[in-house]
Amino acid sequence: MDLAASPLRRSGAGNYLWRLIATGASFVLFGLGGLVLRLIVLPLLGLLPGSATTRRRRARAAISKAFYLHVQFMYRSGVLTYDVDGAERLGRPGQMIIANHPSLIDVVFLIAHIRDANCIVKQSLWRNPFTRGPVTRAQYISNNGSPDMLEEAADVLRHGQTLIVFPEGTRTKPGQPPLFHRGAAAIALRGASVITPVFIAVKPTTLTKAEPWYRIPKQRMRVTLRVGQDIAPESFNADAPLPIASRRLNEHLHRLFLMELASS
Repeated sequence: MDLAASPLRRSGAGNYLWRLIATGASFVLFGLGGLVLRLIVLPLLGLLPGSATTRRRRARAAISKAFYLHVQFMYRSGVLTYDVDGAERLGRPGQMIIANHPSLIDVVFLIAHIRDANCIVKQSLWRNPFTRGPVTRAQYISNNGSPDMLEEAADVLRHGQTLIVFPEGTRTKPGQPPLFHRGAAAIALRGASVITPVFIAVKPTTLTKAEPWYRIPKQRMRVTLRVGQDIAPESFNADAPLPIASRRLNEHLHRLFLMELASS
């Protein structure tokens, strides 16, 4: 992790109050950033010459840069510290990145470190005025429950895109182990050239599904992302039909994440 400045440091009650204010500012800036991307940056980029693929890549690069700047704001304002191990192995053609989902900002950290990545995101982001523009321009995939979604996700992998997937579908409940749905494994076996797990830990837990943004921990949270060893999809579907292979891969991923997260 290459950081040019240290986070602000305060002590006691002043530290807590400052982090609460900075956390609120982070949410405000995220919303404003989404509007700036939607109304100014992405439309201007769309005017530049180039193919549809080039325009999509520009949009994703702009979102990645905006997310990186947002991470830097949270770090330098003292909201959090973070460490990313193995980011250089993310962003390869046909790579499916599978990550657990302990907090609201997991996808921000991942996209911040991958210049051109697709992502399966919840349908509500298409109705949110702050996020509708970016997710549309970047051509992210909506997790809308459609039976065509799995094939759409597999197709982007077959065409050489990097795809980020959270197999839990929603944030992990505090104190509970991650529970993976089989859809991610089915997508990987249909289209991925390589599967790369990313183990995410947030300590103390915060920004979970059960907590409002203002319920911050007594100390700064630390976000850790560790890129695991690649997994070859063909090792699971070589001798089994897709439903059985999907179950095997899903069970393997579940055991792997349980083991790795227990030791983090």
